[in-house]
Amino acid sequence: MNYNGIKWLKKFIPFFIKFSEKEADIYVIDNGSTDQSIEFLKKNHSEVCIVPLLKNLGFAGGYNEGLKKINSKYFILVNSDIEVTNSWIPPMIKILRNNTNIVAVQPKILSFNNKNKFEHAGAAGGFIDAFGFTFCKGRIFDNTEIDEGQYNQDKEIFWASGACIAVKAEEFKKIGGFDEDFFAHMEEVDLCWRFKNQGKNIFFTSESTVFHVGGGTLNYNSPQKLFLNYRNNLWLIHKNYNSNYPLFTFIFTRIILDQISAFKFLLSGSLSSFLAVEKAHLNYFKAIGSLQTKRKKINKRHINTLSGYCNKSIIWSYFIKGKSKFSEII
Repeated sequence: MNYNGIKWLKKFIPFFIKFSEKEADIYVIDNGSTDQSIEFLKKNHSEVCIVPLLKNLGFAGGYNEGLKKINSKYFILVNSDIEVTNSWIPPMIKILRNNTNIVAVQPKILSFNNKNKFEHAGAAGGFIDAFGFTFCKGRIFDNTEIDEGQYNQDKEIFWASGACIAVKAEEFKKIGGFDEDFFAHMEEVDLCWRFKNQGKNIFFTSESTVFHVGGGTLNYNSPQKLFLNYRNNLWLIHKNYNSNYPLFTFIFTRIILDQISAFKFLLSGSLSSFLAVEKAHLNYFKAIGSLQTKRKKINKRHINTLSGYCNKSIIWSYFIKGKSKFSEII
């Protein structure tokens, strides 16, 4: 997927061609770029297939629309700001091919700027805590661990990062793809949770490695990214959550925790971040009707039965107990 990312295309497309050409067809879904991305690809990389979209449909809508034009048994979705490595494709496809119930796989995602550390968006696979907060094996909040091989196992996870995810095309289409209302951020968590509610499995493999710049489209600290993350986190909970606690009791608790976070932003002098959280909550309340409609269509499993669920609070573990590593919490 590319949106005004010509600098990333120039930097990373050669690696895709070198390490992927023998294993897969390479497509660039262009999300209505205005920065000459398409012209660059046509002039310099005729071996790459271009799927142009007329406007920016966001991560979710862009992939949904672009993948309709691609006929394949497997899709590997990759951000434009990722550097792939030798033999990165076969380990993921092997897992998908040999396991009927596994529908998506994530590789190890390391930082492009600090290659011995995990990267924020995915690390060694995604998990979810008792209050619906997402975190990763190798990344808790903004703390990323050094990769010392401590998570070098093929393991089931709760969600696979949208920065790089291999998925069975038939299963992706059958479940309806990404929820386009999310636009960007956490749509992959929602997708994976819906898969899990159908009894499917999501896996991580350390046999495949990619390097992610991160924040290639939206800076990690931007108010817009904060807004999307806070809003979409509530959306995916409302759609998919099933536990002993009533949904709205759970949501109310989450909103209180979010408000604590919002006032922490305000006290630190970041008015824009505070307003982003408030806007996210307002948007959530406006969308409750449509979320309820979507929720009724999902056959929800009890969250305690889903692998990758952590029946603890990472807020308590991280901020109160001072545990900053995944292995210290789980």
